[in-house]
Amino acid sequence: MKTIGLIGGMSWESSLEYYRISNELVKKRLGGSHSCESIMYSVDFEEFEKLQHEGQWDQLTIKMINIAKKLEKLGAELILICTNTMHKMAEEIEQNIKVPLLHIADAAAEEIRKRRINKVGLLGTKFTMEEDFYKKRLKTKHDIDVIIPEEIEREVIHKIIYKELILGNIKNESREKFKAIINNLQNRGAEGVILGCTEIPLLIKEKDSSIPVFDTTMLHVKKAIEIALE
Repeated sequence: MKTIGLIGGMSWESSLEYYRISNELVKKRLGGSHSCESIMYSVDFEEFEKLQHEGQWDQLTIKMINIAKKLEKLGAELILICTNTMHKMAEEIEQNIKVPLLHIADAAAEEIRKRRINKVGLLGTKFTMEEDFYKKRLKTKHDIDVIIPEEIEREVIHKIIYKELILGNIKNESREKFKAIINNLQNRGAEGVILGCTEIPLLIKEKDSSIPVFDTTMLHVKKAIEIALE
């Protein structure tokens, strides 16, 4: 089994899911008391969130590269960034480590392609929805068209993520808002929807959508375990 290096804490609510799911999948595959060999570096998200909203991405990139290097030095053979937004600097991290980095958008794209879906809606932080680093990878590498919610809907999603979900606050009223946004994306041509923030699956499940839901947390971990057990 390869040792997985996890860059977590963004937020710890979703990093907890990474740890839980990875161990459950290994146990399911290998049986008995088997569990996942992993190393997690969990950051203080207060600092990272502040830098994100200040636009200090260069500082964040340096921090993320240093964390990946630490995990590699500790024996990680595969690196996972346990958040969609921080894949903004995935290429820079890859260039500074010798072990593979499994991109979360690639893991999602593999499942989308299996379902023969060509156009998806993307939910996530404003950074993920509005900037090109995620949408462009899906289009250029996987030929998947991406549409995003309207501006006012993006504001709602971003606020719910940062004011509720990262704090572990799961509200039915927020779930209803997400369901309405997903419905609007479907009306605009989305054949499925990517939960492109690792906290969103804490709120939205398959049953909450009339189109396929792609849980990036689950898909990211599932692919990582496949690689780790090859």
